[in-house]
Amino acid sequence: MKLKIALLSDIHGNVTALEAVLADAKKEQVTDYWFLGDLLAPGTGRRKILDLMAALPISLQVRGNWEDSIWNALHGKLDISRPSHLYMVCLCQYLLEEVTPEELDRLHELPLQLLTKVGDLEIAVTHHLPDKNWGRELIHIGQQENFDRLFEGNNCAIAIYGHIHQQFLRYATGGQMIINPGSIGQPFFLDACLRKDLRAQYAILKIDEQGLADVDFRRVAYDVNKELEMARTLKLPYYEVYYESLVNGIHHTHNHDLLRAISEREDYVAQLKEFLDVTHEVTM
Repeated sequence: MKLKIALLSDIHGNVTALEAVLADAKKEQVTDYWFLGDLLAPGTGRRKILDLMAALPISLQVRGNWEDSIWNALHGKLDISRPSHLYMVCLCQYLLEEVTPEELDRLHELPLQLLTKVGDLEIAVTHHLPDKNWGRELIHIGQQENFDRLFEGNNCAIAIYGHIHQQFLRYATGGQMIINPGSIGQPFFLDACLRKDLRAQYAILKIDEQGLADVDFRRVAYDVNKELEMARTLKLPYYEVYYESLVNGIHHTHNHDLLRAISEREDYVAQLKEFLDVTHEVTM
């Protein structure tokens, strides 16, 4: 038995980065793919990303927090007086130009955690915590007891999660291995020097008869200018926020002052009128 499993996480709509990663995975003769959540938004990819993923032999998928946020926007559960909520509703409207509501519903129906077995290895897979796909508990300086929660209620030797957008390997108190493959669409670093390298990130698990043969953390260059040109052509909402994440590695998802300034300048509330009339339930 010789398996190569590509761990894909936090694509965030960056279709150009995803294409580069999939080309690299093909070159590495990957045999299986696991998806750890956060597929669409805030990037350009819509139908094309869904088609790329549908063509892969994906055997395992879990739900990210952005699947939940987009679903909440779709079903009118956000308060557009809050800049971050208006941001999400605008992105949802952009997605619906090519993606059906039913497809967004199906992404929202993915589980938070899956337990699987490969050979003799039992593996737990989540986007973040087993019962919570958002938050900061599992950042690089997180408390050990939070990382140990990945192994509560299971006998797994390995836990894999996404969400923090950083490639990561550490161990639980009981010695179990914890792996984060990083982010394909929006790599993140606190250190300014490391932040200069924003190549797409993923990882390949290599498993053979003896067990886990290797964890191969991959970084793949892609054409950032092509992705940004696509964003301009498609009139991607909040373009400058997307630009900052791809070029400078700075993420403004919760920068309410900046999001408010952009939304007022672009008059996004007026542009959303028809969409909001359809959802009916959005809190004004």
